[in-house]
Amino acid sequence: MQRAGLGRGSINTEVRYMRNKILGGVLLAASALLAACAGGGYVMAYGPPPPRYAVVGVAPGPAYVWTEGFWDLRGSRWVWQEGRWQRPPRYGASWVRPEWRREGNRWRYHHGYWR
Repeated sequence: MQRAGLGRGSINTEVRYMRNKILGGVLLAASALLAACAGGGYVMAYGPPPPRYAVVGVAPGPAYVWTEGFWDLRGSRWVWQEGRWQRPPRYGASWVRPEWRREGNRWRYHHGYWR
């Protein structure tokens, strides 16, 4: 039985159109995920300013770890992100600090993470 005004060909066209939209969305999400796994968020032609140093102070409690500050790129400006005390997500986890690494003639930002 056919719906009024829609022939068999137009239903197939509609199904193909929806399938292509879903496939495009899946590919876009997959490429974003793979880009996030590439090891860094930014690539720049020049590196960040030298790191800032400050007095760390006393941990707010046992098991807290100091995570160092780092330079973040906001638009075309470098912005210093202060370090802070954090509790590890699990016992024995260690913090790997974020850093800018020179790769050829570019600089790539590698996010900090718990190992």
